[in-house]
Amino acid sequence: MERNLAPTIYVRKQKPKKSVVFDTYWEFAVKRQDAFYARLSGAAAPWSDDPIIQTYKFTNAYRASDRVSQYLIKNVIYSDNWSTTDTFLRILLFKLFNKIETWELLESQFGEVSLKTFDVENYSAVLDNAMAAGGRIYSAAYIMPSGSRKKYGHIKKHRFHLLLINNLIKDGFPQEVSTVQSMQEGYELLLGIESVGKFLAYQFITDFNYSEIIDFQESDFVVPGPGALDGIKKSFVSLGEYAPEDVIRMMFDEQEEQFERLGLEFRSLWGRPLQLIDCQNLFCEVDKYSRVAHPEVAGISGRTRIKQTFKPRIKDLQVWYPPKWGINDKINYDSTPREGVLAL
Repeated sequence: MERNLAPTIYVRKQKPKKSVVFDTYWEFAVKRQDAFYARLSGAAAPWSDDPIIQTYKFTNAYRASDRVSQYLIKNVIYSDNWSTTDTFLRILLFKLFNKIETWELLESQFGEVSLKTFDVENYSAVLDNAMAAGGRIYSAAYIMPSGSRKKYGHIKKHRFHLLLINNLIKDGFPQEVSTVQSMQEGYELLLGIESVGKFLAYQFITDFNYSEIIDFQESDFVVPGPGALDGIKKSFVSLGEYAPEDVIRMMFDEQEEQFERLGLEFRSLWGRPLQLIDCQNLFCEVDKYSRVAHPEVAGISGRTRIKQTFKPRIKDLQVWYPPKWGINDKINYDSTPREGVLAL
């Protein structure tokens, strides 16, 4: 596998002390990626012989392979040769709601989302009607905060987000994003947006980095979210002198070594190793997985159940990634699952 960066040289003396969940992290990564490839091959469900993965919903080992990320990449970012401002508008609007159905509702009313069609009042009216009819316009994946009531009054959250996008565009924010010199600089710029905290800023800069607005390695920078912190807590008895972001980078650097140590065959994303964002996300998922696999191991949140059960989608899986990654011509839908991997 090709490395995007040289391994980090750790100067801290005390390394993290592993728990039983540490090995589960790598085993889960292999099983979840195997399930991805099993489904991609057209095999029938179930796509894993692991009863926990069969029963509960987990994201893919690679963030970009998830359904919403795939939709963002294929239908929002690369559906046309959009300008920088249009691309910014489309990504941020999609991600603030993070719900495919909301995006498709707006497109059904206004055509392709762009500067030409974007209008706070008109878009807000459509979303008002959707909510009045009992529809949900925001994804439940994570909580989207509202703006300051002192500043905006008692307006609905979606109207605040539309106003936010409108103001950012008027202030030339898309051009500012396009000129950042690193992923961390972009993250810090996004932190300045009202109501955007550390978790969302990292998610958003990752989404912008799928596009041509910016172009940085996903191994450049990482910010652990709340779920990842829970997974890290479960995977280690203590962190020694490592910060959580150091732990994530350690997992990135050591992935091939750890798979080999455990005798595991991890099938990468057509030669692309797990990136920092993927290692971060895997900590979120192993936190959930361990609630069943290792109920005796406590995290930070104290959650003991996995809320979302898995419901297989009948539609064939077709994936496509940012062209700059250079992997789309390697995708083979006819590859069969390796021996021992079921189709869910």
